[in-house]
Amino acid sequence: MTRLTKRGLLAVVLLLIALMTPAVADASSSHTLIQGSGSSWAANAINQWVADVANSGEQVVFTANGAAQGRKDFANEANDFGVSDVPFLGKDPTTGQADTSEGRAYAYLPIAAGGTSFPYHVEVAGKLVRNIRLSGQTVAKIFTSAITNWDDPAITKDNNGVALPSIPIIPVVHSEGAGVTNQFTRWVAKEYPSIWAPCNGGIDAQTEYFPLNCGKSSGNEKAQSGSDGVMNFIKSSGANGSIGMEEYSYPLLSNFPAAKLLNKAGYYTLPTQYNVAVALTRAVIDNNPASPTYLTQNLDNVYRNPDKRAYPLSSYVYAIIPTSATDPRMTTAKRQTVADFLYYSICQGQAEIGPIGYSSLPINLVTAGFSQIAKLKAADAGVNLTNRNVSTCHNPTFIAGEPKVNHLAQIAPQPPACDRLGAGPCAAGVGAYNGSKPSNAANSTATGGTTTGSAAVTPRTPATAGSPVGGELGGTGTSDGTALAQTGAVVPATLGADANSAPSTLLTVVLVGLFLLVVAVPAGLGALLVRRRGPIS
Repeated sequence: MTRLTKRGLLAVVLLLIALMTPAVADASSSHTLIQGSGSSWAANAINQWVADVANSGEQVVFTANGAAQGRKDFANEANDFGVSDVPFLGKDPTTGQADTSEGRAYAYLPIAAGGTSFPYHVEVAGKLVRNIRLSGQTVAKIFTSAITNWDDPAITKDNNGVALPSIPIIPVVHSEGAGVTNQFTRWVAKEYPSIWAPCNGGIDAQTEYFPLNCGKSSGNEKAQSGSDGVMNFIKSSGANGSIGMEEYSYPLLSNFPAAKLLNKAGYYTLPTQYNVAVALTRAVIDNNPASPTYLTQNLDNVYRNPDKRAYPLSSYVYAIIPTSATDPRMTTAKRQTVADFLYYSICQGQAEIGPIGYSSLPINLVTAGFSQIAKLKAADAGVNLTNRNVSTCHNPTFIAGEPKVNHLAQIAPQPPACDRLGAGPCAAGVGAYNGSKPSNAANSTATGGTTTGSAAVTPRTPATAGSPVGGELGGTGTSDGTALAQTGAVVPATLGADANSAPSTLLTVVLVGLFLLVVAVPAGLGALLVRRRGPIS
């Protein structure tokens, strides 16, 4: 009889385990450093994902140098992916600057949603006011220097007759070509053209380059580089009276207030992940895969969304990925890292960004994103995309089996009564986003905590801060395929574990049996042989 050692038996068992365990879609051995650049609007979300994937060995460096520069870097083959709030424009509609990919093949991939907010620094008696409300027309006039002081009657009207002290307004804008500038100027050009055009040299169009010193009473504007530059200026001690335009994550993470913006339903809202999700159900998405602008957005209907929860200045941001098999900058390892990083970003990574001021993608855009990522494999057969699908994608907007339902929009809480036009304003913190999601649509509140050292614009008659109750969103669908259920119970925000993500029952039984074979059988067999023939050597 052939004699086996414990070591030999263990080796056999480990070999059997290796042969029976299915291959996992982990291409970590083929990862390499990738470099991205572009939108500072999206930078807080991207940097969160960069930190997350570092634990799995993926190395990603992102430079937030502005959407316009990110597209230029892509065109000049200076990055492995770009990030932009807008597609290549051909040329800037206002400045005429050229804006193309210079022949480098690409695809757009939506990676996050969010709201362009208006963080401000207004102190009264040494305390920061935290509940200012503004209409779109008031905001447009502030940034075109038609309104220059916080005691302006238009601002008093927005705050239901409550006047702020006489403090000069300091508009703070980006000095570089920025997506946030494009988002803002497109909005004012569409909604308030008679206010915007005189500021923009008579041109009623959007631009990424904010025109300085516009308007008859200009001169107080400040231009800063990047989102951090804008936010740091607003937070500075000498910036009382300042107001900027930034993705909501910047004031939120700085614990600084942003103005509530009046929507078409007559409610002042903040760009929470829920209000943004509601607003974007009206986005018109280019759904033609053959189009050079496939998956890009038309936001006209978002600005005018009639739902009382909607935040008007909501939008998507995009990664721009190289798709040519002959792209001189790309290798198999780079394409694999880009694919894995973006898969994480639009799936598990979406759960990370709601609490920091963004909003998660709906399932239709994520599914379309998979088809864009697949172009990396089409360019290079060595890229591994195994198990990159909806069943393994844990995104908080998904409801299993209901691809047309945006869960965040479905559970979005109603605004408090004190945020209605002609009511309030709410006390500081009421109606503010406090970083937590509603537990369900029936008892959700939108009341955030107050901050030490903050002040509220106090109504002449104290307003009752209503406890908002979540309801169903009106409408029966949109052109982007994101329809909302009209009835039905709220379900968990994430999918259950993928059926393929754990060992099968049969494999588990086999592994347990082999474990017992390694641990128990040698001891028992050894004892038996010692009694009968002597020890096994």
